[in-house]
Amino acid sequence: MGGGGAFSVACTAQMQIFIQTLVTGIVTGCLYALIALGYSMVYGVLKLLNFAHGDLYMVGAFIGYFAIQWFGGATALIIPVPLLIIFMMVVAGLGVGALGVAIERFAYRPLRNAPRIAPLITALGISFILEDSVLLLFGGFTRNYNAPAFLPFRQSIHIDGVNIWSVQIIVVVVSVVMMFGLRELVNRTLFGKSMRAVASDREAAEMLGVNVDRTIAMTFFIGSAMAGVAGVMSGLAFGQISNIIGFLAGLKAFTAAVVGGIGSIPGAMIGGLVIGLCESFSSSYISSQYSDLIVFALLIATMLVRPQGVFGQPPLQKV
Repeated sequence: MGGGGAFSVACTAQMQIFIQTLVTGIVTGCLYALIALGYSMVYGVLKLLNFAHGDLYMVGAFIGYFAIQWFGGATALIIPVPLLIIFMMVVAGLGVGALGVAIERFAYRPLRNAPRIAPLITALGISFILEDSVLLLFGGFTRNYNAPAFLPFRQSIHIDGVNIWSVQIIVVVVSVVMMFGLRELVNRTLFGKSMRAVASDREAAEMLGVNVDRTIAMTFFIGSAMAGVAGVMSGLAFGQISNIIGFLAGLKAFTAAVVGGIGSIPGAMIGGLVIGLCESFSSSYISSQYSDLIVFALLIATMLVRPQGVFGQPPLQKV
């Protein structure tokens, strides 16, 4: 009887670890998916790998942090918490979206007809500019959202002894709403039709009356805004931010976009969840030191086995 009881306790503990790991992976995966959507949208329209996209996520995280300070700081807020969260997301989305449009206008648009390596190198340069600009303006030390001071972390859903915190629920709900909202925007609106036309054939779309420059600018705005909101939610969920958080997050989101099929919106969503779960389970069951290795090994394996990704289509061969 004693041995059976110990086995039951051990099984319960293992199940709790599994559920907690699953929840963490879904939350992280939702954030990666929001960033990956920006990669996929820009690549689908311009065939450009915007490696500055991860640093737009970092800028969004800083905007959210300074919004908290503006309203009195985490321990002395002067507005209700729901209004603060909405304000943080709206300001980060609009601010980072505008920054994305400016980057497209002044850095990428002059290079549209240049060799493909030119905008790629420019994207890397923009990434370093954003990272170092934040370093010069605000310093390189780590800042903390201190979300437990104003978010009801103790209010949670309990599943077999596992706590799913309110901030995790907020992250998942907002991410899912934004992802499905984007899908509806692309599939059911005039802008979505314009974006798909430009992605298919830019010159033909222009001859049919599509404003190509405006469509590309709006694509950058939406993708960048989603990255900015993801930065705010990352700060709320994980607390610490610095000027270097965008680089690794951007690489993992790029991996998610490639695994799902870069240029595919459903692929970016699924790829983000796959990378988030892969990172979470490898950290819990193998070692956190190897989680990044496993994630990028998945990228290499995908390129070797299915280069177009899970939802991507192989390129048409012209004859």
